[in-house]
Amino acid sequence: SALCWVNGWRTDPEEIVSGRTARGRGRRMNVAQFFEHWSIVENPFRGEEARHDDVLERLNRAGTAAGKPAGGSMHSDFEKILGELSRPSTSVVFGEKGSGKTAIRLQIAERVAAFNEKHPDAKIFLIDYDDLNQPVAELNERFASGKDDLAAFKKFRLVDHMDAMLATATDRVVAALFGESPDRPAADLGDEPVKVARRMAAPLRHDLLLLQAVYDPADNDGSRTGRLRRHLKISPERSEVLWRLAVVGGWAPAAGMLFVWLFPGQTAGGFMRDVFGVMFLLLLVAYLVVLGKRLVWDRLALRRLARRVRDEMRTTPRTVESIAGSVSMIDAPSRSHSVLPMSGGVDEPRYAMFGRLRRVLARYGYRGLIVLVDRVDEPTLVNGDADKMREMIWPLFNNKFLQQEHFGVKLLLPIELRHALFKESAAFFQEARLDKQGFVERLTWSGPMLYDLCNARLTACRSGDAEAVSLIDLFAEDVSRQDVVDALDQMHQPRDAFKFLYRCFNEHCSNVTSEEGAWRVPRLVLDGVRKMESDRVQQLYRGITPA
Repeated sequence: SALCWVNGWRTDPEEIVSGRTARGRGRRMNVAQFFEHWSIVENPFRGEEARHDDVLERLNRAGTAAGKPAGGSMHSDFEKILGELSRPSTSVVFGEKGSGKTAIRLQIAERVAAFNEKHPDAKIFLIDYDDLNQPVAELNERFASGKDDLAAFKKFRLVDHMDAMLATATDRVVAALFGESPDRPAADLGDEPVKVARRMAAPLRHDLLLLQAVYDPADNDGSRTGRLRRHLKISPERSEVLWRLAVVGGWAPAAGMLFVWLFPGQTAGGFMRDVFGVMFLLLLVAYLVVLGKRLVWDRLALRRLARRVRDEMRTTPRTVESIAGSVSMIDAPSRSHSVLPMSGGVDEPRYAMFGRLRRVLARYGYRGLIVLVDRVDEPTLVNGDADKMREMIWPLFNNKFLQQEHFGVKLLLPIELRHALFKESAAFFQEARLDKQGFVERLTWSGPMLYDLCNARLTACRSGDAEAVSLIDLFAEDVSRQDVVDALDQMHQPRDAFKFLYRCFNEHCSNVTSEEGAWRVPRLVLDGVRKMESDRVQQLYRGITPA
């Protein structure tokens, strides 16, 4: 039969299908067999997306359980980025795709969870602000222009981000109070969150109700506000009760006067009948005024108020109807323009809302807030566009916002924004005060750092009772540790390092049979793959090939 070339060997096509090669007529080794020989139960270098990386998750949990990170599993700048959790601070980090930004976010979450377990009365509340599709879509729906792709993104304001963060936090808090399971994990408010809430002082319970009424994204008609008010045992205001009584029973005096007018009895003369008639008309008009105010005027006023709030809160999915239904259940003083976010871009109501959130969470043992900003290049309408990311993220560089008390923001940003940042004016840097933030100009990985990281992943995938194995053990004797370190150094970042090693093992397995027992990667394969992968990485940096 006709022969073809596969990996440098003349091979029968039928043998390709069967998995047997011309070389020794043996079955080709596969990567699973290679790792099985070394008692490695899982491919350590398969995961490229940190959110779905089981190996990374195990490393993080192992480090949390041990009280210290697994050797080499974290970037050398991690502690600088994390800061002191007892005093939350802001960090700004730039990195290429695959440099480990999302891994750092997950590691921060693990470290915060461990900190909270040790300090139940001084916990940190995390706000994951890593899905910007909703805020971007809301603004795009309002301001999209066929002439300017940046039109909607230029409308981003700091208060838009603050509203989105408050909505994310409120969603989790309310879900915990209602015992629900939202898209994100509900906040950890203990075993009896409702009982704790009921014990709060009245002003604090009103603060919690206000947060839900304004920012709960799951409330479509205001019914959740009523449900929470019942949970919190908040009674209606006295004026509200009186108005309700007037609506329900206000017809009675008019009806009584009508009865007296129609059936005056023998003692009532014509003059008194006229008086009864006038009084009936006055009482009827008064009742109609009460009805008109409650059923028409108040509803129109609430709808106008809700529309102003909806027009101002541009990044949340609440409708005018849902806001009106919720706002109708909060006390009258909370409906003022100084409390609700309804004045064009004014940030003070939002800072006050963050203050309310902190005070409420303090009753559940939380002392600080940390916002994790990540994946800003991933929203569908952004799609990695540097100009769109710049317009979207730049409003966050506000020193007043970043330096709030007991508050920190971890900005994990694409490297493209670093280039844009250094083109900004002195006035921009004066407002952002990046010198006050933990600033990592670029997430860089040296060869030794990548070697230690890969070694840690290898160890995490080793069978529990297996003999210790190092990364260098998987290579032939003519390959030194420095050779592997130098090769990894050319990969620059974890994702490409994993691709390089996976390709080394895959290439080696495709060239040998399982019967040969060649369980180490030779220098020839290392050098060949090193050249191909380093070329790919260089092309990637020049924008020639996709990531």
